[in-house]
Amino acid sequence: MTQARLHHALDDARILLIGYGSQGRAHALNLRDSGLSVAVFTRPGPSRDRAREDGFAPADASAVGEADLIALLAPDMAQPALYRELIAAQAKPGAALLFAHGFNIHFGEIEPRPDLDVILVAPKGPGALVRREFEQGRGVPCLLAVHQDASGQARARAYAYAEGLGGTRGGVIETSFGEETETDLFGEQAVLCGGMTELVLAGFETLVEAGYQPEVAYFECLHELKLIVDLLHEGGLARMHRFISETAQYGDLTRGPRIVDAHVRERMRAILREIQDGSFAREWVREHHGGRQRYRQLKDRDLAHPIEEVGRRLRARMHWLAGEEAPSSRPLAKTA
Repeated sequence: MTQARLHHALDDARILLIGYGSQGRAHALNLRDSGLSVAVFTRPGPSRDRAREDGFAPADASAVGEADLIALLAPDMAQPALYRELIAAQAKPGAALLFAHGFNIHFGEIEPRPDLDVILVAPKGPGALVRREFEQGRGVPCLLAVHQDASGQARARAYAYAEGLGGTRGGVIETSFGEETETDLFGEQAVLCGGMTELVLAGFETLVEAGYQPEVAYFECLHELKLIVDLLHEGGLARMHRFISETAQYGDLTRGPRIVDAHVRERMRAILREIQDGSFAREWVREHHGGRQRYRQLKDRDLAHPIEEVGRRLRARMHWLAGEEAPSSRPLAKTA
């Protein structure tokens, strides 16, 4: 498909974005700068104020019935109520309902009307990056999927939306709602968030329990993680091996498999099965509707870990970090 044909699918369309968080803001600004007609619906509060500052006159609920494409970009747990209250009865036949994550469609929390296109365009990066790359004439790669094609134009609309975001500059991978959702949840739980943070905390605790200074343990187990992640992000395993010492390489190759062993891999498979069979989704939905007490307790416990206090003191010295704090005159650690 040529770019002209892709863009044509939404050239005369009225696009309504529901939600103006990190992704919503990037989508709205990129689509508008691509020449598409964009309106924003968001509840009163900081997000609405930000939309106004960015030049959008926040739309009211009546805009839903006028939209040719409705992008539901609010948090996952807010989406089912928004669909029921705003979209289910008001969306016009043949309109497209777009998601940036397939959770609610894949797990049946939203059952869309059969006369709507249901599509997914998921940039593989945070909203700030999606916006920054677009402004620099580049783009963040996107995943794209069609769940329901009522109009016969669902795929063309999804590609046109991805093009408006700048995603076709970075590349588009066609997938399914199920594949996007399950792999995204698995990556978050087993590697990127759950796995990585638990590994960092376990390493920090191991060194501190052995008598090493918490400040030194922080640097070795958390601070220097960015160096390795950046190398992997920029050029995979080959770039990491190129820029770390041979001693580090040998330790990686011989000790890494002892940490992530057959037992860990089986735990990962179990986590994946819980995602695939819907157990995790049902658990999270119950937790949300039950008031999120366990969620808050677990999060509070995480944020009360000693590594957080150590990190705050050390980061106050690192004026090059985002969220710069005034350098402290206090010593970093006790001296002998």
